[in-house]
Amino acid sequence: MPDRLGRRPAGPLPVEPFRQRFPWIGAHLQTVRNTLVRPRFPLEPGERLDFPMPDGSGDSLLARLNRPSEPDAGRPLVLLVHGLSGCDSSYYMLATAQALIAQGYPVLRLNLRGAGPGCGMARQRYHAGRTDDLRAVLAQLPADLTAAGVVPVGYSLGGNAVLKLLGEGDLPALVVAGASVSAPIDLAAASRRFLDPGNRPYHSWLLGKMKQEMAASAALLEPRWLAAAAAARSVWEFDDTIVGPWNGWSGAEEYYRVNSARQFLQAIPVPTLIIHALDDPWIPGASYQAVRWRDNPDLLPLLPAHGGHVGFHGRGGPWHDRCLLTFLAAIAG
Repeated sequence: MPDRLGRRPAGPLPVEPFRQRFPWIGAHLQTVRNTLVRPRFPLEPGERLDFPMPDGSGDSLLARLNRPSEPDAGRPLVLLVHGLSGCDSSYYMLATAQALIAQGYPVLRLNLRGAGPGCGMARQRYHAGRTDDLRAVLAQLPADLTAAGVVPVGYSLGGNAVLKLLGEGDLPALVVAGASVSAPIDLAAASRRFLDPGNRPYHSWLLGKMKQEMAASAALLEPRWLAAAAAARSVWEFDDTIVGPWNGWSGAEEYYRVNSARQFLQAIPVPTLIIHALDDPWIPGASYQAVRWRDNPDLLPLLPAHGGHVGFHGRGGPWHDRCLLTFLAAIAG
């Protein structure tokens, strides 16, 4: 590892507790705030990078690279990984990128397979455990970007993938730390929670987006997957009839069991910031409360009572972005 990176922070991370900001009070308003406000970010489009996948599919992952105007050679590359139905231009991706770039970090906003500008161009589709795709991206990163190391940061589904990747190891690039925000570390529990009556609006919207992504690739996919997507009445059924069997598992339950990040946490060998709100309406806080965090001193959990799902809207901008900047400064020593 580089001399100044990858060090475990000494003691608790020095961050202020999260406080909700009026009028964004409560889990649901925290969760939907960006959808209601639709913030704008003065962020340059960045340089497009393509990462061909080595599995013979012909698929590529597309990404946007933003470099700071005054680069610091000692800053690691931060690799941002979006959640389900997200992309490189999701609000949370843009907000974090803007905060990081202002502090001198280069940022790569990655689109998972078939997401964002790659929608309709892929024969395969991303899922919560497709870590080989992330590994392939790490292997293809230009050397000048990885000289100070790489810090993958994932949101929601992307957070689960990042944590699983770190726990699996066998990384082709110098990963010096990692972070996740609102990750469904127990996929089965999150899928069950999503079926709660209070989550119906979210569920309907997200399932519709998943079906749209499938329909956009109609010319490249087998008719049986398209038919299954059209017939799916829930995210669980989508996972049970498409994601599971398409990727070699018997159905949703095996897909969830094999790919949930919780079972990989204790094997993570680098400092890793893990942020989750206990009132997240999509992901049960109990999944995090059941983890024996002290068994792996490289894990730094921040589990505030409030914040919603990838929300954390407080004074001074998203709280999780401030935490990430503090964490990156701490591991630099």
